[in-house]
Amino acid sequence: MEFTELADYAIPAGTITEWIPSVGPHASTPALAGWQPDERPTSYVHEAHLRASLASPRRGRESWLGAAFQMRGPLDKPAFRRAVLAWIDRHESMRSHAVIDEEAGVLSRVTAATGAIDIWQVEQERCEQSSEVFEHLQYLFDEYTSPLAWPAYAFVTLEPLPTEPTESTETITVFFAADHSIIDGLSTVLVAHEISALYAEAKDGTPSALFEAGSYLDFGVSERRIHAELENTHDAVVTWKRFLDEGDGELPSFPLEIGAPNGATTPQGGLSAWILDADRADAFSVACRKTGNSLFSGLLAGLAVAGAELTGRTDFRTVTPVHTRDQPQWASSLGWFVGLCPLSFDIADAESFGAVVAKATEQVTTTKPIARVPLDRVFRALGSTATPRFVVSFMDVRFAPMAEHWHDWNARALRSKQYDHDVYIWVNRTPRGVNIAARYPNTELATANVHQYVGALRRILDEVVDTGTAALPSRTGPIATNQ
Repeated sequence: MEFTELADYAIPAGTITEWIPSVGPHASTPALAGWQPDERPTSYVHEAHLRASLASPRRGRESWLGAAFQMRGPLDKPAFRRAVLAWIDRHESMRSHAVIDEEAGVLSRVTAATGAIDIWQVEQERCEQSSEVFEHLQYLFDEYTSPLAWPAYAFVTLEPLPTEPTESTETITVFFAADHSIIDGLSTVLVAHEISALYAEAKDGTPSALFEAGSYLDFGVSERRIHAELENTHDAVVTWKRFLDEGDGELPSFPLEIGAPNGATTPQGGLSAWILDADRADAFSVACRKTGNSLFSGLLAGLAVAGAELTGRTDFRTVTPVHTRDQPQWASSLGWFVGLCPLSFDIADAESFGAVVAKATEQVTTTKPIARVPLDRVFRALGSTATPRFVVSFMDVRFAPMAEHWHDWNARALRSKQYDHDVYIWVNRTPRGVNIAARYPNTELATANVHQYVGALRRILDEVVDTGTAALPSRTGPIATNQ
């Protein structure tokens, strides 16, 4: 599944219906009406996001993730409404709202009971141009997914215009967006399957057969209990302090120049490319496994070699997200189940590409466990305000529910515009192959260098797939991957 901005998704002209959750006296019983006080805290990352949103001029605007996918039409609106309501009842985080008092700085939460949610079904005028649909969706998601208000998410269905007066619409497109505080990348992958399954159940009686999902609110309670006390001698604190000291108190930046910040009002640029098809992804994975390592380590090795080729620097430093869904009940949950771990290794003394892959594996194995300790908690202990500037994310989603149908569904994960001076790279292995997406400052220098970096990575991966070897920057001949 590709991960891009909404502007990169092929949106047809058509008729929009907005599906906006609401809480009120419509509930089935008086006891269910309205919000109920909830003493459960947020996760650490949710609280950090709320505080950052309060301090930002954008107030949480444009910090959303989402999904787009297609279903067979025509749209059965009563069935879709029942599907969305069932989905909201399934995920407690979608009927809960946390706030921070701006004067006192105190965090509080309210939660609505199962069955307390209704849906505002807002029918819009038909859009004769696809650009009208895009502009409407972009505005709706940017303005109505703030973590500072509920709901911080919305659904939209799009019924395309028939080309003939008597033609029925055979395909509908579903769009979803939610603030990052309540979903992560894997959550967006789950949405298409769950809504499609619940819609089929509501429409035709086909059992959705969804696994039970734990509550992200309970995860926050567990996380707070586990990490309430964090000594400066804790492995996570020691490792992050060393990593920060190596960067003079800052987190690593992109290996190539990206220029000076271009202002807070200029959105970033982005790219998405399929760098390996399914067969070549398997071949690259086999090459990595022959060295006793994983495809992810091979990708990190490729990035390290690409950076060394283009800059002459042999040290590779980045930050990578790691999921924290460490219990079975979180597997199907929606929430921000993500920690960060630092990666740093030097390839100067590597005798082969396989040795570089081994260095990457050693670093991942060493630092991955500390990702379970929330970064905000660690940085609070260290007194650091550093923010990620170069992030490399990897997800293997080949075995996500219904992943084999994503291509047929035209399914895609979406992200909002960003305005930061940083570089994020996402690598997703899917049934179709390996996709790489990136966002970066929208400057000529940054655009050229990020594309050059991704191009170098692609060439290195192709070299390994085609020959089983990869030449290191200081070598004149190919180096066997399994040496």
